[in-house]
Amino acid sequence: MIAPSLLHRWHLLWPGIAVVAFALLLSGCEASLFAGLNATDRRAGIDTQQGIVFDAQHQLKLDVYRPATIEHAPVVVFFYGGSWVRGERAWYRFVGTALASHGVMVVIPDYRKYPHVKMDGFMQDAARAVAWAHEHASEFGGNPDDLFVMGHSAGGQIGALLATDPSWLAPYGLRPKDLAGFIGLAGCYDFMPIDPTDKDMLGMFGRDPASQARAQPVRFVRGEEPPMLLLQGTADHEVDPSNAISLAHALQAQHEPVTLKLYPGVGHIALAFALSRPLHGDAPTLADTLDFIHAHPSAGAPASH
Repeated sequence: MIAPSLLHRWHLLWPGIAVVAFALLLSGCEASLFAGLNATDRRAGIDTQQGIVFDAQHQLKLDVYRPATIEHAPVVVFFYGGSWVRGERAWYRFVGTALASHGVMVVIPDYRKYPHVKMDGFMQDAARAVAWAHEHASEFGGNPDDLFVMGHSAGGQIGALLATDPSWLAPYGLRPKDLAGFIGLAGCYDFMPIDPTDKDMLGMFGRDPASQARAQPVRFVRGEEPPMLLLQGTADHEVDPSNAISLAHALQAQHEPVTLKLYPGVGHIALAFALSRPLHGDAPTLADTLDFIHAHPSAGAPASH
């Protein structure tokens, strides 16, 4: 376990914290790690509504973080990582508060995990969450026509599939091109062939090439995608940087707008944690994300204070 007091010294211990964080994640102490991080991230001017049911059948809930004094704010639906088998929306409050403090409405949904569901299950949950955000954003001061999908790690794969494979959003009358953009943080975009000894991955995505191809966002790029920002640390030993590079190349081949940023020496966890009160020398994850959002506004009304 890691005490909140240790994480309170985040700014002084960043390189060491990254190592400790990785060890904690491997040991299954994610809840304590994220609780400590969130305990140090208190920001004023943010309204939070937690536990909103967006799928009554499966009792799935989401949290909304919104800037208290802004209307027609851009909207980000954030999908967290966890190898498609773990994670909770409450752990990522620091993402919601970081973006909301800069004028962005953030929706963080839960989704079902393996082995309770396979890929179709969590992708259907994700599509439903995006549809909910599109339908209800204006009730919270957000602009439904300025809706971004964002994800880290496994959540990046989920978000990227929504932004490339039109079949997931189609039941809700939405297309990938209807999204204002996709922001991927160390996402899994091109990971075939799957290791034949990895039973979880094979269980989620299938054993044959055709089934595995359904999970690869890079396979669905056809020139009808929203603008994309792909952020990746070069020291990432969990998701190989080749994933982001491959997706960027596929988009470029279709003349689609994509920005690829490789951060030297940044690891898998540090890339996401840099969203919370980044210091000089950290990955500029927050600044690059905000720049991308503001560079791709919708045709709707601009944000107003």
